[in-house]
Formats: sequence, C-alpha cells, structure tokens
Amino acid sequence: MADGRRKLAFTYNAPVTLTFALVSLIVLVIGWITKGRSTELFFEVYRSKISIFWFIRLFGHVLGHSSLSHYASNMTLFLLLGPVLEEKYGKGTLVEAFAIVAVISGLVNIIFFPDVALLGASGLVFMMIVLVSASDLRQGEIPISMILVILIYLGSEVWNMVAVQDSVSQLTHIIGGVSGAIIGGLLNSKK
Repeated sequence: MADGRRKLAFTYNAPVTLTFALVSLIVLVIGWITKGRSTELFFEVYRSKISIFWFIRLFGHVLGHSSLSHYASNMTLFLLLGPVLEEKYGKGTLVEAFAIVAVISGLVNIIFFPDVALLGASGLVFMMIVLVSASDLRQGEIPISMILVILIYLGSEVWNMVAVQDSVSQLTHIIGGVSGAIIGGLLNSKK
C-alpha cells in the first residue's frame, strides 16, 4: 500500500488445534439440537457391546462436552497450548498423542467404571500441560519447572480423587498428565 499501512490477515496458524476446537463446538451445538442423543451415541465413552459405535466413542469422547462452560474451560487451555505443541512436535505427532490419550482414558473408563459415561477434552488438556512443560527436556537434564508442574498437578488430582466428590474425572486428568510426561520424554529423547 502506498500509505505504508499494513493489511491485517487472519491465519489458520495451528490447524490441528483449531480444527479440534471447531469440531468440538459443532459437536456441542448438534448435541443441543438433538437434546444430547448425538453426544450419547457418538461422543461419550461407556461400557457397551463392541460395535462400530463403540470404536467411534472410544476416540470421539474427547470431542464431546456436557455444556458450554465445560467446553470453554477445556478449550481455553487447549487453544493456548495447542499451537505451541504443533510448532514444536508437528501436526501428526499431536494427533497421535491425542489418539493415545483418548484410547487409554476411554479403555480405563470402560474397564473400571462400567456405569459412568466419560466425555470431554480435559485428559488431552492435562497431557498438553505436562507436554509443554516437558518440551525443554535435554539429555541429562530435567527442568525443575516440569517437576513442579507434575507434582502440583498430580498432587491436586490425587487429592481431589480422595477428598472431593464431583463430576470431573480426576483419573482421566491423571492419565493425561502421565501420558504427557511419557510422550514428552519419548519425543525429547529422540532429539
């Protein structure tokens, strides 16, 4: 431009993160429209006969949310951490990490909590929190910030499992956090 002003442009800077957040929002809206039936059928994991729907739920439960506030609380951190992780590890690695955490948390829920339906991205969010803190691992060095994040996070989740009865699945959070530590260690050991 002749007058020296820059033209602003929007950029789809983190495709995996942004697409996940958008699909989760669409799932939430469709859930409202269907009065929760679509969420129950596709986006909650619970013990049932093995079928194509069982496999869809095993992966898809991380896309479902019970309310707008549930969605917002997960997506705030998800959208903050996702672009950093996509930049550091790449799109494919992040999708693989999401799938691993979804399957592990889904199977744990099916096996140990047969009467509970699990949904939401909080396991992924906690995996991302630990994975970001583990992103600075170097050979022979462990960042103190990573140790503190893991201790504070896991300590509070264990405390909540024992002392607080609420609808949040602390075990899913712990699975996400432990998965983030393991995935971070494996990814950073390759470098």
